[in-house]
Amino acid sequence: MDVENLKQTDPIKRIIEKDNSEGLSPMDPPNAYSPQNIGEISYEFMHPFLQGLIDEHKAFVKVLNVFEESLINWRSNGWIFDQEINAGLKQFFNFFDEKILIHNQREEKILFPLLHRKLIETGEHNSKDTFYTGINLMEDEHMKVSQAAAVIFNFLGLASRLHDNRSKEILFETAYEQGMAIVETMRLHIYREENILFPQAMQLFTTFDLEKLT
Repeated sequence: MDVENLKQTDPIKRIIEKDNSEGLSPMDPPNAYSPQNIGEISYEFMHPFLQGLIDEHKAFVKVLNVFEESLINWRSNGWIFDQEINAGLKQFFNFFDEKILIHNQREEKILFPLLHRKLIETGEHNSKDTFYTGINLMEDEHMKVSQAAAVIFNFLGLASRLHDNRSKEILFETAYEQGMAIVETMRLHIYREENILFPQAMQLFTTFDLEKLT
């Protein structure tokens, strides 16, 4: 992941633009990867709920790395599945169903609504739509990853029933591209949460708010 390029192009950067009245020009918005009002917060100073999410992220990254390697090997192998490739793909889909979906639901039900409200209250929202914050982007990414995973799973099942090799290759290529998109999206998503949203939560939440994180 090219972090330096993302610092300039990431859409979440535009979400937290400030009005001119606050001393910042729309032509020179704050950097989303080093926001002016967000300091770094190390793991040990995070709330236990956020620490738990970070711990789960570490497990996600390990599975993503295996998934990415399996996808690359699958393509290099001429779309032929071997035992190792099958194992890597199966591990991801099982992990997605058993762990990632539950993780996303916890964020969406417990953390995101409260942080979304706090971001609106403190002006950390899109300059054109005051109800659009970084939380909306995070929720969109949850949905996109789920949709892409469903596409891959369905395309692999459909391809197994086709006899035409060219049609199979088209489905396999699409599944590969969707898989690589999942890897990149989830890596960036995790980076954003751990370096932007979680520190924002620790800064903006009151003691009472933090007690709601269970």
